Amino acid sequence: MKENLKSNVSWLLLMIVTFVFLAIMYSVGLMSPVIETTLVMIGINIILAVGLNLVIGVSGQFSLGHAGFMAIGAYATAILSLKNPTFTGFLTGVVVGAIISGLVALLVGIPTLRLSGDYLAIATLGVSEIIRTVIMNVDSVTNGPAGLFGITPFVNWGMVYFIVCVTTLITTNFINSPAGRATLAVRENEIAAESMGVDTTKYKVIAFVIGAMTAAVAGGLYTSYIQTIVPQNFDFMKSIDILIIVVFGGVGSITGTFIAAIALGFLNMFLQDAGALRMIIYALALVVVMIFKPTGLFGTKEWSFKKLFDKGGRMNVTSKSK
Repeated sequence: MKENLKSNVSWLLLMIVTFVFLAIMYSVGLMSPVIETTLVMIGINIILAVGLNLVIGVSGQFSLGHAGFMAIGAYATAILSLKNPTFTGFLTGVVVGAIISGLVALLVGIPTLRLSGDYLAIATLGVSEIIRTVIMNVDSVTNGPAGLFGITPFVNWGMVYFIVCVTTLITTNFINSPAGRATLAVRENEIAAESMGVDTTKYKVIAFVIGAMTAAVAGGLYTSYIQTIVPQNFDFMKSIDILIIVVFGGVGSITGTFIAAIALGFLNMFLQDAGALRMIIYALALVVVMIFKPTGLFGTKEWSFKKLFDKGGRMNVTSKSK
């Protein structure tokens, strides 16, 4: 309880300061359309990566199916927004998408999360591709490969920022809860955790379901912001993009996820005019980080906002895994 309170206060303070900074930028006209779009996409990527980090970094399960759950949320939001082009329709779509993703993750997770390593990765990738294939072939509902367009936009940077804050608080509270500690025990040593009476499958499924639901919410925000979606938006490479953010920041570190998403988001913005060279520079940046920081920018560590500076005036970073 005490640890949760400290964590919540720390994150809330950071969120308030960041929001004030962004609001000032917006009010004085420093937030150009390009910067606003970049911030929105960074926020959506943070939501996606925080959810995936819960699955990979906290429960220790290697999933490649995140794009599939994002697609469920995206299409649920698009379909219901087109039927009811009001904020209520949009909100209903996001909620319905999250519920469907959670149920699919539950049904898929119970059998597949008994697997591990490469087998689990292949299974989750297969599920993601099945979801995308179904979307492509249900023409009467999803318009098939042509996708859906003309979706009424309701999303702006403020809404995305709010959802980022909510997702982060839910995730950090889960990690610091008894269920979160049991999930971390599964990550560290599944056999030992099982011998101590921990229901390993249960906690892996819980993390998987939460991760899937956050991906669906991110998909709903993405749909409403760009107003057009096609199945190709949610292919295998989308799952890899999210995985890159998690690995770049540090598997198991929420702070690292934020830093990685922001860094890669702005790098992508600055390289928009670089053409084919953009992906080469992007890849080189990742390679350099992996060489000098093989566990990512933060590893499994989290920034200690309460003790930002130790007695010697040096920045202090604390680790979740002892």
